Amino acid sequence: MMEQVSTKRFHLVAGETNLPLAEEIADQLGETLCDANLAEFANGELHCRFGESVRGSDVFILQTHCSSSTFSVNDAIMQQLIMVDAARRASAKRITVVCPFYGYGRQDRKAEGREPITAKLVANLFMTAGATRLVSVDLHSGQIQGFFDGPVDHLTAMPVLVEWMSSNLAGDVTVVSPDAGRAKVAERYANVLGADLAIVHKRHVKGVKNAVEAGEVVGDVEGRTCVLIDDMIDTGGTLVAAADAVAEQGAGHVLAAATHGLFSGPAIERISSSAIEKVVVTNTLPLPPEKQIDKIEVVSIAKIIADALGAVFEDTSVSEIFGGANQH
Repeated sequence: MMEQVSTKRFHLVAGETNLPLAEEIADQLGETLCDANLAEFANGELHCRFGESVRGSDVFILQTHCSSSTFSVNDAIMQQLIMVDAARRASAKRITVVCPFYGYGRQDRKAEGREPITAKLVANLFMTAGATRLVSVDLHSGQIQGFFDGPVDHLTAMPVLVEWMSSNLAGDVTVVSPDAGRAKVAERYANVLGADLAIVHKRHVKGVKNAVEAGEVVGDVEGRTCVLIDDMIDTGGTLVAAADAVAEQGAGHVLAAATHGLFSGPAIERISSSAIEKVVVTNTLPLPPEKQIDKIEVVSIAKIIADALGAVFEDTSVSEIFGGANQH
């Protein structure tokens, strides 16, 4: 009769879009990254082959969904899907997809007729590939958790951003939501910091992508240190319009904090010439050298992700890491 004492095995594998973050998470966990031997065929098709057996293992596959000089966001998603498929076919016991930044998260509903809901499509793709669990940070909207038909650990960068603010903000602080849709998140930051709350009322120009008009500032900003809070900074249009509106109302200092720094298109130029003194983002997305300016500071999310992955592996509570504050 065969008897076996089952020992759990942990494997962390990473795609190519944010290797420094993956290495930092591995260091936090006291693990080494498993080599996925990622390669590209002559015609651009992607390939991987794990360098060691993952049979019966708990496999965590990390990839941030972003573009780079050599990669599109779609390449990033496809590479992660291929690694999930490889792990499933290699008899991994459990496969957790780790997306510090979840691609297509803004396409979470039909805003106009005849549109896709691409955030749901991406979730379906990961389920089909063989993922059993999803871990992400500050999804654009909380309901995306329900798009994936398995456990989702929705982490928040709030602890590291609040820590930075507590150390760097002086005087009377007002947390500013750059639009009404972010007011709930800004309110949570204001409560933790013991700060006041203000909201910039803006409107999108219908039918025009990335076009924003800032309007009224609701709340007291005059002479105060104002910190704009958002989940992501893409082209910077919303952020800079809100910063200018707050500055016009007599703000003493204007800063900004966001989880995800995409800084697409004119973002860097806009921020450089705006009223914003400092922008703090996390390293969920890599910041290429050409986007590294004095106004932008990056703080690390690695410990938060590492703690969550450790809790998943040990089958302990993830929400307790945040005192339940990640359930939003």
